[in-house]
Amino acid sequence: MLYDSDIKALPKRIDPRKFAQQGVELKGKIAVTDLSRVMEIATGEEGEISVELSFTVDGEGHKVIEGKAFGSVQLPCQRCLENMAFNVEAEVHLGVVWSEDQAKSLPKYLDPVIHGEGHIDLYDLIEEELLLALPMVAYHEHACIDASLYSSGESVEDEQEQPPHSNPDR
Repeated sequence: MLYDSDIKALPKRIDPRKFAQQGVELKGKIAVTDLSRVMEIATGEEGEISVELSFTVDGEGHKVIEGKAFGSVQLPCQRCLENMAFNVEAEVHLGVVWSEDQAKSLPKYLDPVIHGEGHIDLYDLIEEELLLALPMVAYHEHACIDASLYSSGESVEDEQEQPPHSNPDR
């Protein structure tokens, strides 16, 4: 079953277990402005994130969400402090489980999504993966400021003499 929402936004709330049982595939977009934690670090409101997800049940019976989320986000360059477009891509490999104990039994390539009954917020799930994919420090690849400005001046040598080490036993 394919839910293709290239024209409109993805559904915000989903039932991941039901989707996995039905083999649902989601394709669509999320506006960057709908991702509050990304907006806390973004410097612009333009942009959208494309999402492609497959919900399946693997051979071991795990409910699995796999796919990717990608797009462009405006971030502040930490050298020149100007806005810059940063292309972010997050690979999604998640296993939906009920508890911490079940999370421990997931294969190493799946990150756990601990969830009880009902629906989850798909936007929060995608946002978490994007935040993990964003750099800790963003900066332009080109030299956006003069390299001579990186220097804080000449280094100052400690010219004071250090007292000789003395042996207290003598």
